[in-house]
Amino acid sequence: MSETEWLVDAHHHVWDLARRPQPWLDEPGHELIRRTFGPSDLRASATRAIAGRRLGTTVVVQCVPSLPETRDLLALADVDPLIGGVVGWADLTSPAIGDVLDELRAGPGGRHLKSVRHLVQGERDPEWLQQASVERGLRTVGDRGLAYDVLIRPHQLPQAIRLAERLPDLPLVLDHAGKPPVVGGDLASWERNLRALARHPQVTCKVSGLVTEADHVTWTTVDIRPVWDTLLSAFGLERLMFGSDWPVCVLAGGWNRWASTVEELLEGCSAHETAAVLADTATAFYALAPTSCET
Repeated sequence: MSETEWLVDAHHHVWDLARRPQPWLDEPGHELIRRTFGPSDLRASATRAIAGRRLGTTVVVQCVPSLPETRDLLALADVDPLIGGVVGWADLTSPAIGDVLDELRAGPGGRHLKSVRHLVQGERDPEWLQQASVERGLRTVGDRGLAYDVLIRPHQLPQAIRLAERLPDLPLVLDHAGKPPVVGGDLASWERNLRALARHPQVTCKVSGLVTEADHVTWTTVDIRPVWDTLLSAFGLERLMFGSDWPVCVLAGGWNRWASTVEELLEGCSAHETAAVLADTATAFYALAPTSCET
């Protein structure tokens, strides 16, 4: 597989329930994914090409606020050629955040640590990202040459806007497009804030996680297209990156169905624009190394 034929999945998860519980899986509606998932399961699931590209490298993303999980993901990336980058977790409020990041990068697979993420979507403080300790931690993340994955819900987008204003040198990527309310269809508030966030050039956006914000059973491309059109208008194709959110996407059709939808959304785009969404933007943002991985 040549570099130009890569497909980069910029957002997926793995978990081993025998090694580390995932309490969020106990919530109703998660029965289909309440089991262990590893890279071999992803290889078996991701069999469909998008615009002629097959899966060549991935970015694995943390699920729980756990340094041991992050260490496990880095060690996994060190031995599995499919995984090119890791989005890990570290306590952004800790005065020792710099030492923690240095320790992670010095350990097994440390070179694969590309970004940090916190589950802000679960925080009740409407200004969590503006806490002085959090901002200090994020400045340290940026000083270490790392990026920050922003996981929020639509009502929290103003926090991300203020973050982008205050830390213009910190590369940010909006996970799952800020989780727009696809089911309800009232996208006006989400769109207004998303466009404000997109005005900051250091912000990119993942085209991921949208199907689980839609009706898991009845969704079609028609439901996703208004979100896609907004993302395209706000960010442009060169600031969007494909992500599957596998295995969470299994709840709403799975990897291949989402891949088929993305290919349909990309119809009419140039080869350069398609390459940006499917590989180039993620490769640049996460500083992914070339791979010869065959899937």
